[in-house]
Order: sequence, then structure tokens, then C-alpha cells
Amino acid sequence: MLILNFTKFPVLETERLILREHALSDAENIFKMRTNEAVMKYIDRERPKDLTDVKTFITTFNEGFENGDNLAWVIALKENPNQMIGSVGYWRTDYANHRAEIGYMLHPDYWRKGIISEALKRTIDFGFNNMNLHTIKANINVENDASRQILIKHGFVKEAHFKQDYYFRGKFLDSEIYGLLNPKH
Repeated sequence: MLILNFTKFPVLETERLILREHALSDAENIFKMRTNEAVMKYIDRERPKDLTDVKTFITTFNEGFENGDNLAWVIALKENPNQMIGSVGYWRTDYANHRAEIGYMLHPDYWRKGIISEALKRTIDFGFNNMNLHTIKANINVENDASRQILIKHGFVKEAHFKQDYYFRGKFLDSEIYGLLNPKH
């Protein structure tokens, strides 16, 4: 059985990025991203109504880490580690099968600069080498070609296309599942 038992939140670094724990001070940036229709176009989740919703969301994220349910990082540039520009992380951890779902988002000012790719590479390495995941999966909206391309670039393979399996805002939507196996298993 997979166990996520980190005594403290693992801060990760890349050449340009710091991946750190969510803080309540990130609430305003999260609110801006989660209410930005360009960012949320293919993220089929309800938008927060106010900063209180976002602070609850942050607390839930951090409690999820403490309970071993998820591990989600703020993406920040090393030159400004307190300014959140995106997020990346694992949730829906399936302990029995050593499998977790990865998700990510980035503020549009930072799109097409290789930031998600850099953050994904580091979190995938961490997932396989430190969390001992066997499989990392991603669930995307079928219209999200940018997300599809980044997953394929990082070695993910399409595992499934589900027809109308997700109900959001009055309609049923299709989804695609991508998977990446740990090369060491």
C-alpha cells in the first residue's frame, strides 16, 4: 500500500521555479486565476464566489497534505517566490494501486514560456522517485489541446475517452484520461 508520509511539506526547485505550499496570502492570486475565463475555459469546476471560498480551498489543500490525501504546490518564480503564478499537484490518490491524478494551471501572463513543462517534469520526478507512484494520470476536457500536447510531450499516453461522463453547468461533457507509468516499475 502506498503511504504519503512527509513530515514537512516538500518544497521543490527547478532552474526557474520554486514549488511551495499554498499560503493564505495566495488567496487573491488563486481567486484571480479561478475566476479568469481564459484559465478556467477547460477546467470544469465551479468558480469561487469570493476570497472566503478561496481561503477555505487553501485550508482544504493543506489539510489534504497533512492527511496524506493530496500534494499540491504553488508555482512561483525564484526571483519572486511569494507571488503565485500557477499550481501543480496530485490529488485523487489511489493508495491501493499506487496511482494519483496530476493537475495544473497557470496565469495567462506566463503561458507559452515552458513553465508548466518545467513544473510538470519536477513533480513527475517527485511522484515516481519520492512518492513511489506506479502511475500518474491526468483527466482533461477533450477540447483542451494545449493540455493534451503538454501531457504527450511528457510521455503520457491516452488511456480512455469517456463520452458524456461529467455533468457541469447543465450539460454532459466528454473527458480524456492520460497515463504515465513509472519507468522503474
